[in-house]
Amino acid sequence: MPNTVSALDALARLREGNGRFSQNLTSLDRMMTYQRRAELTAGQKPFAIILGCSDSRAPAEILFDQGLGDLFVIRVAGNVVAPSQIGSVEFAVSRYDTRLVVVLGHSHCGAVAATIETLIEGEDSESRNIASIVDRVKPSVQPLLDTDLRHDRDALRRAAVRANVRASANQLRHGSRIIESLIESDGLLVVGAEYALETGVVDFFDGVPDA
Repeated sequence: MPNTVSALDALARLREGNGRFSQNLTSLDRMMTYQRRAELTAGQKPFAIILGCSDSRAPAEILFDQGLGDLFVIRVAGNVVAPSQIGSVEFAVSRYDTRLVVVLGHSHCGAVAATIETLIEGEDSESRNIASIVDRVKPSVQPLLDTDLRHDRDALRRAAVRANVRASANQLRHGSRIIESLIESDGLLVVGAEYALETGVVDFFDGVPDA
């Protein structure tokens, strides 16, 4: 089931869906029907790939007001990029011809906050598995500690969320020959975005083409 939705069209659909969500005009009840479930047994063609955080407050399908079969969602604490996440993106762009990848961070991210605490206060996790997530966030946060943001913890957290999103998006753009090739020759777009828990609005701020 080849996908015919371009990256820019997919981005527009996500923006429209988030607009509905943030204005309390969601339409999921209409989309989650028996007929839709039956249609999807024949296959799927998600129009966008979302690499987002596992935080329970940031479910991509709801934030973008999309239904069954619309989004290929990969969730991991801190929206970090490891080989399994790259492989998942490669699978979707190759198998379903999906041409938009969104790295979706969010305000008040616990993984980012834990990383800041580790760097400033030296409080390493007793779990090596949790530490592996923090270690993937550290490179994007560490440079911020050399700025005046170090003295404003709230501003530091906000800047760190976006820095982490940018780092993950760049890892996807440059960490896979498959993804790189599709970006160069077949219209694949990797963008970064942040969901604001306070307003419900998703801001696409990284890698978005000029209008």
